Amino acid sequence: MAQAALARHNTSMTTPYRLHYAPDNASLIVRLVLEELGVPYTTTLVDRTTQQQRSPTYLALNPNGLVPVLQTPRGAMFETGAILLWLADTHGALVPMPVHPDRGNFLKWLFFVSNTLHADMRMLFYPNKYVGSDAAAQSALRQTLQSRLTTHLSNLDDMVAQDPQTPMVLSYYIACILRWMALYPHDSDRSWFDLTRFPHLHKLMTTLETRPAVHAAQIAEGLGPTPFTAPRFATPLEGSAT
Repeated sequence: MAQAALARHNTSMTTPYRLHYAPDNASLIVRLVLEELGVPYTTTLVDRTTQQQRSPTYLALNPNGLVPVLQTPRGAMFETGAILLWLADTHGALVPMPVHPDRGNFLKWLFFVSNTLHADMRMLFYPNKYVGSDAAAQSALRQTLQSRLTTHLSNLDDMVAQDPQTPMVLSYYIACILRWMALYPHDSDRSWFDLTRFPHLHKLMTTLETRPAVHAAQIAEGLGPTPFTAPRFATPLEGSAT
């Protein structure tokens, strides 16, 4: 499987999709969905250690300078939630289709995870970007966000309990968020987060870890054997997760 993952990476752009990625970044969510769909794709490393995401070439694909970008036959796409929804709708899988009665319920949770959960987590990781360099202000923001995120996870746990057949696109987005909450930021107290406090999410993560798509991502990005339930820092084949 490792050889297959490397072979995919080294293939020229003859497949429908090229994923511009950085290891263990938001592009991981897109990789997991591409693997789950079983569609061919190639990858291009965005080297964050050299700020490659700020290069003119990359900014031509995503003027916001953020990872990921997915190049498609219809042009380059950015914003993780938009990429996921477009892929699922294009291939008719992993989400309720537009005419399905569960479509609205899926959409509200997808946008909650993308616009609220992910955004709050980013503020927790980078408080200086929102309140400046004052240590007291950063500490106060972290405490507020930890409380908010705990509530978010409790609500998601209830959502999964009510509907264990969580759409795969949403499951993978949540899984990566949970992974990063357990690992980052390096220099902060993470004792506020304990996945076992959310038993339905924990069960979902355990199930996901058996999926072939997760195994492929584990190899490609060095995620370790339990990337969601007991994550460790990534040791990718190329690039750096930090």
